[in-house]
Amino acid sequence: MSDAELINDLQTRGMRLVDPRAGNDSRRGGAGPSDHKAVTIGGTTVMVPVHTAPAFDSPYLVDAPDAAGLSRVTRDRVEVAKVRFPSRPRFYDLTTADGIAYNKIAVLHSRDVLATTILQTCIRYESRKKTCQFCSIGQSLAAGRTIARKTPEQLAEVAKAAVELDGVKHMVMTTGTPPGKDRGAAILAESAAAVKAAVDLPIQAQCEPPEDDAWHQRMRDAGVDALGMHLEAVTPEVRARIMPGKAQVPLEKYFSSFEAAVKVFGRGQVSTYILAGLGDTPEAILAISEKLCALGVYPFVVPFVPISGTPLESHPAPGADFMARVLAPLAAMIRAAGMSAEEIKAGCGRCGACSALSTYEKLTDIQKRSA
Repeated sequence: MSDAELINDLQTRGMRLVDPRAGNDSRRGGAGPSDHKAVTIGGTTVMVPVHTAPAFDSPYLVDAPDAAGLSRVTRDRVEVAKVRFPSRPRFYDLTTADGIAYNKIAVLHSRDVLATTILQTCIRYESRKKTCQFCSIGQSLAAGRTIARKTPEQLAEVAKAAVELDGVKHMVMTTGTPPGKDRGAAILAESAAAVKAAVDLPIQAQCEPPEDDAWHQRMRDAGVDALGMHLEAVTPEVRARIMPGKAQVPLEKYFSSFEAAVKVFGRGQVSTYILAGLGDTPEAILAISEKLCALGVYPFVVPFVPISGTPLESHPAPGADFMARVLAPLAAMIRAAGMSAEEIKAGCGRCGACSALSTYEKLTDIQKRSA
């Protein structure tokens, strides 16, 4: 089994930990890779589900770390890999002057990515009729693991410490959607400006498409290096069923906003997150990805992970075969469009830990060289 195939299988099936304490710093609830744990396989760090229903029945069992910090991954008692768990970030042990723990303001994703949800509330989440069925943005807030609103000053303080203490290389700023036509762009711009004034750190901002495309330039001028506007689902019927509130922003608006954003940020610096396994077929995902690549938008396709406490907690994750049918041709498509995960300045696509896509990109390059 290749690294791409193993990572793909782990991310769809999850893994069981022999020592539950090894998962104490895993992500639960919130935005981004929730109910996951970061593990490094070879030189690649990925996020693998550990607190989900599929993970509890996973055939993959991970031993406690040995004296060298390595853990065996076995399947049917046969070793398939050795992995390493990234160490706890040092900035997690600090607090702000007003007593707020740094890891309630921003957290480490993968091994070198700082991530924050600036607003831990969302106009969609507050309504059962509008909420995205996969979203758990309110869970970590209700559990006291974060705060509702991170100020620009707090973000700058934490970002500076994360770079200096833990070697963080780039930052992801996302937000719940607030009321207003900018759809969060204003909050992202002021936050990025504060961070950039404190530390030289590439930043990806993530929001719904602002009504006025002028916000793309405003975010860029504030210090945002890359932009994510996330489709999640790609066909109208799946969008309406899975995210009824967000689906009110039509695909046509996303694509016009993508085109405007690429003119500001450049090809390959605008991306969209697509969750495979929600009902879209591989063919539908690849068809819309082809349109995105033609525009210069990087389609970051990840396997859907059912998160406990959400309406989709019992929804099955996609199989590894399903993901391979998407990721292998998608990687070739991205390369043919002149884009790559490595060339994204900041954000989810560059990190790549929630999908095997970047590993398939490397496999595509190897196959081209050997052809």
